[in-house]
Amino acid sequence: MSIKENDVNSIPRLEAKGVTMKFGGLVALADVDLQVPAGRIIGLVGPNGAGKSTLFGVLSGLLKPTTGSVFMDGVEITGAAPQVRARRGLARTFQHPELFASLTVREHIALGYRVRHHKSRIVTDLITGRGLFVKKDADEDARVDELLEELNLTNIQHSAVVGLPLGTSRLVEIGRALATGPKVMLMDEPSSGLDVAESEDLANTMRKVAEHGVSLLFVEHDVPMVLSLCDYVYVIDFGVKIAEGTPEEIRANAAVRAAYLGEESDEIHISQADADLAATSAGDLA
Repeated sequence: MSIKENDVNSIPRLEAKGVTMKFGGLVALADVDLQVPAGRIIGLVGPNGAGKSTLFGVLSGLLKPTTGSVFMDGVEITGAAPQVRARRGLARTFQHPELFASLTVREHIALGYRVRHHKSRIVTDLITGRGLFVKKDADEDARVDELLEELNLTNIQHSAVVGLPLGTSRLVEIGRALATGPKVMLMDEPSSGLDVAESEDLANTMRKVAEHGVSLLFVEHDVPMVLSLCDYVYVIDFGVKIAEGTPEEIRANAAVRAAYLGEESDEIHISQADADLAATSAGDLA
């Protein structure tokens, strides 16, 4: 059963309808539809230049589409600023972790909590640093402790983020995003630069996040990771959605194979076993 069939009576946490984005004469996105149901992990893949980053910009509010609409929980937010979307429960992580060099792991997660619950303290926290060391409320301490434990960061909570391994830095960024209490998280190439063990840890963390009811939409070049982790996958190429479906449906899709098979781009990481299987499947269709 596809995710659309399974969630047919549910209002998507995040939805794009007929999104088209033009930059002068360049059509970066053409009539793209996408849904992110509650508590699901959704993948967005496509070759380099397909329009994935542009779509993320539209969904996060950094770009306003030429035509089309964006909704959260059924409410249109097409013209809403990123901070408005954040208050509605949209969070985002980036390909290169955006962390503050002078702050500790715990302080990053505390800042995420305060973005949602104590916005008036953020300027003091960031500019003077004094707000980070004053007495916290019990709810903040409890939530920060909980996230540190879930992400296996408790032992390094008082360490500065400078010099942390990339995989650990990504977990800190995820923790900060989760501390804002999001309904939906946009994740931009979360496995980029990670080794196999770090990628596995990240995938397990993403599964835990979804189990707590947070929806995940992530752009990723590691196709095997997407197919093993996601409930549903969207594929775009040259700004056009060429396929959508369960991982099994995507594996069997001829248009997806045409877009990927034989490419030597360093952004597509298909294991030899997957490549052999795909080649065999393609041969069976000949």
